[in-house]
Amino acid sequence: MFLSPALFIAAVAWMVAQGAKLLIYAAVDHKFDLTHLRDSGGMPSAHSAFVCACTTAIAFASGLDSELFALAVVMSIIVMYDAANVRRETGEQAKVLNYMMKHWHQHQPELFGEELKELIGHTPLQVAVGAVFGVITGLVGGLIVY
Repeated sequence: MFLSPALFIAAVAWMVAQGAKLLIYAAVDHKFDLTHLRDSGGMPSAHSAFVCACTTAIAFASGLDSELFALAVVMSIIVMYDAANVRRETGEQAKVLNYMMKHWHQHQPELFGEELKELIGHTPLQVAVGAVFGVITGLVGGLIVY
């Protein structure tokens, strides 16, 4: 199905994290909402799980002293930093803009047809839990494949 076992392991980690997110939201909200399978943001971070599983699988395939592993670590850190900082801040800005639009009664422009998505990024805890999901999936997958 995939050319690279590392890519397959990463995809499994993403699916596990998204499935966990669905179950966590079902428990918290007391309803089963399948849209959480495609949503970004929330607990755990599927982005972190995806990149950390791939990085862990690369460690198995190439070794901890390889240039490829070093590149994977750097890219994982960038993705996780972005998820916890840049994308999270974008969500906070969306909350402010949505509030402004709801209270702009007199001249609400037609330009804003729907609310902006507020749950875009992750808290540091969500990123960390996603990273743990990814490393565990990468370890299990690496032990099986490599």
